Amino acid sequence: MRGPFIGSEAVARGAISRGALRWNYSPIHPDIYLHKEACVDLYARTVAAWLWTGRTGVVTGRAAAALHGVRWIDDTAPVELIAKHGRRRPGVVIREERIAEDEVRHVGNLPVASPARTALDLGRHCERDSAVAHIDALAAVTGLTRDEIRFLEDRYQRARGIRAAHIATGLMDGGASSQQQSQLRLQLIDAGLPRPRTSIVVGDDLWEAVIAMGWDGPKVGVDCFYAEDTDRYRAVQQIATEELFQRRGWLHFRIAPDHTAISAIRRVRAALQQRGMRTITT
Repeated sequence: MRGPFIGSEAVARGAISRGALRWNYSPIHPDIYLHKEACVDLYARTVAAWLWTGRTGVVTGRAAAALHGVRWIDDTAPVELIAKHGRRRPGVVIREERIAEDEVRHVGNLPVASPARTALDLGRHCERDSAVAHIDALAAVTGLTRDEIRFLEDRYQRARGIRAAHIATGLMDGGASSQQQSQLRLQLIDAGLPRPRTSIVVGDDLWEAVIAMGWDGPKVGVDCFYAEDTDRYRAVQQIATEELFQRRGWLHFRIAPDHTAISAIRRVRAALQQRGMRTITT
């Protein structure tokens, strides 16, 4: 057995001996074991935590986002479950809260909070910028809409953290394709700039490309710069893309990781003002 399992159950049904359990497997939680050579990633930790709840918990938060398809969730993220409180366990967060049947989905054997409930919980329990980045990614892979989340906000309007969730989900944009894009978009909005549109498709008969975010009226577009953008094939693509933006009248530039937030905001504000858009200086 490579995945997490309940040791006493496996021994009782004869699937493994007590000696093999002791020598070849490590306990993750009381009576929950994993093979010593197995990878202890977020999925394994999630299954183990769910088994530890007696198969009664519902996965939510970052672990649920990963199960719904968000790929960049860190393997060390806490496993959050809606369940009855038990003894505290490292890396596990138990939330003794109400969850309705229509807010539960199944990923394999695991009961998982629906995308809307996952987003609501992320907004309630995570710091705003982190919550928005996770919710952006969740919306991108599931097609989650604000109306679905608003329905749950009304259902749980007196729950702790619901105001924070309303703010975070109001900033949700499923067009963001990375954490960096979500962070940059929030920095621009916080600076008082008009909210940009994301995933802007620009094309003509020769080429087509997507701008991460921008403003259609003044035709100002912004992208994040990534280290992998520097290989030869991507360099050729970038040249064709920049020529396309010039032909279509877009003022386009990239923000690198080393750019400070102040620098990025100044560049974007100056570009918008150059194109005749009035902006608020904060």
